[in-house]
Amino acid sequence: MTQWFTDLSPIGAVLLVLGVLLGGSVLAALVGALLLRMGMQRPSFVEWAGSHSLRLLTVLKRPLTIVVLDEVAAVIQTGHYTKNISDAIRENHDELKDLVAEKLRDDPNARLVSKLPGYEALVSEVTDTVMRVLIEMLADPRMDELVSDALRNNLEQIRRAVRERAHEEVGPPAPPDPIPASAPGSD
Repeated sequence: MTQWFTDLSPIGAVLLVLGVLLGGSVLAALVGALLLRMGMQRPSFVEWAGSHSLRLLTVLKRPLTIVVLDEVAAVIQTGHYTKNISDAIRENHDELKDLVAEKLRDDPNARLVSKLPGYEALVSEVTDTVMRVLIEMLADPRMDELVSDALRNNLEQIRRAVRERAHEEVGPPAPPDPIPASAPGSD
């Protein structure tokens, strides 16, 4: 029944929904004003429109969601997200280096090691090396392809779940597992 709607372009689908909503609103307002002038208290058309608007929304919701997901998938495939992360690391290199040194200094497990001679130089070199390798990995087109594939596969899974209505059978999410007291950062 809704196959024709899913074949519309994203702009066509949005314009159709807006047109239906605007046209229905104008028609309801005109009919309501006319019936009120005739002495009726509550126009039956307004009641009918109110009761059918939820049904109309239910019919349009799923195809519109699929159209929006298709548009999002197309936009995501044009991005270079790993390059953006790489650029952000380059821009914040000095702050990140200071942050790593600070966290290592404050780490209770590193206190003994921090007393060794040349510790600061070693931390500095290792931090620079790790950031340089990370920047190079993120700038590599293969990493960009990996992230694009992961995003595309996730979107395809979401699109399939919406089409098959699999999400309607799932209840609320389970609460997250508690963080063990022995985990780092849990004070």
